[in-house]
Amino acid sequence: MISTSDFKKGLRILLDGDPYVVMGTTTQSPSARGAATLIKAKVRNLRTDQVFDKSFKAGEKFDEPDLDKRGLQYLYDEGDTLVFMDQESFEEVRVGKKDIGDKAQFMIDGLELKAMFFEGQVLDLELPTTLEFEVMEVEPGTKGDTVQGSATKPATLSNGMRVQVPLYIKQGEVIKVATKDGSFSERVR
Repeated sequence: MISTSDFKKGLRILLDGDPYVVMGTTTQSPSARGAATLIKAKVRNLRTDQVFDKSFKAGEKFDEPDLDKRGLQYLYDEGDTLVFMDQESFEEVRVGKKDIGDKAQFMIDGLELKAMFFEGQVLDLELPTTLEFEVMEVEPGTKGDTVQGSATKPATLSNGMRVQVPLYIKQGEVIKVATKDGSFSERVR
């Protein structure tokens, strides 16, 4: 059992049947005699990704969520679903694209990653910090672009994603893209 006195950033608790992560806490001492000390916590629902503030009485207890982290390998795209192979049991794991949001665009054949499971369902995927993609099409930079301060041009990658790249990037080159925000990271030599 986890008590409010154990609350710290990154702690995971089970609230109303859903797993939450504590993002920060403050303690509010009572001004009147006999009043309970309140613990105010900013929490994020790991299932829905919603963030909100919640107040708890000091000493309240919570269960720890049964979260499981396992390695997966991306196999193929099946319309609205992505299919992975569990690297321990070799079973297929299906994940809806809407359940992982923008991370679906980074899937490339054979990609190995970690997945967080709760009650047999994938909650989150941990992607590598950068992934490599080939530049399939790049728009030409216009003369004087650097004068304006915009030293980038749009490019289409092998996965269909559009990214702003520096003017020196050409079609056929391989670049690294940051998975955090989908931005250009560096050219692969």
